[in-house]
Amino acid sequence: MGVIVVGVLLILAGIGGFFYMRHTKSQLHAMIGTETLSIPRLEEDRRISDGLGARGGFRRTSEVVGAAHPRPEGPLVSEISKTECVWYRYEVRRQYERVEYRDGRRRYSKHTEKVTEHTSYDGYALIDAQGRTIGVDPNGTKPEGVEQTVNRFEPASGGGSQEFALFGIQLPNFLNSGQNSTIGFEYREWVIRPGQRMYILGEVHDKIGPLVIGKPEQGGHFIISTGTEDELRRSRTQRHKFLAIGVVAATVIGVIVTVIGIVR
Repeated sequence: MGVIVVGVLLILAGIGGFFYMRHTKSQLHAMIGTETLSIPRLEEDRRISDGLGARGGFRRTSEVVGAAHPRPEGPLVSEISKTECVWYRYEVRRQYERVEYRDGRRRYSKHTEKVTEHTSYDGYALIDAQGRTIGVDPNGTKPEGVEQTVNRFEPASGGGSQEFALFGIQLPNFLNSGQNSTIGFEYREWVIRPGQRMYILGEVHDKIGPLVIGKPEQGGHFIISTGTEDELRRSRTQRHKFLAIGVVAATVIGVIVTVIGIVR
């Protein structure tokens, strides 16, 4: 029975890998098929759209490049490292030890769970070499290749409840929760600083007046990255090749293992 389970899991892994491979290929084709447009070109296209009576209805799938620029209210400040930025994300994970009793013996196992996370939704802008800007609506999308400012582990303090010293947020009593005992907390944070060169693939619109690039309304890819388009294409191409090999291998091996398990 165990052999059959392993075989089925391999087949399911192959199926999952196949869909991820298709998504990767679709992203690659979107980057190849989408033109990188300058801000003046997009403004001109918007003016033409306005002249045709479609003010506020401009939509254009495009790639845009430039340097990250804070919103008019000023830069954000990340929660943990207090870094000035245009975007940030953090998460805190709890490491704990679980005690189980099996066959009259006490057994210990280590586990990790996510305690809290947050991604900034505030908009920012891209600015080109001539100082022209286009708004960015991140919409909670996780950018690629961003800087990690915090990656550390803090042992749990003794006593009742554990407090986030960096947030001032009081957590529930994790330290002595039934059969679980807290070992400590992992803090991780990522930011995009002002001035960081960016590549964005998305839909440019003028719904709020000024041009903004964001997630396509009718479906489509939305990529935010600190890498160049060439770097992203190379990484997608390599990923697709590895996935293709993995999908075939997992599916074939899974089928063989499943058949062996059934025959037995």
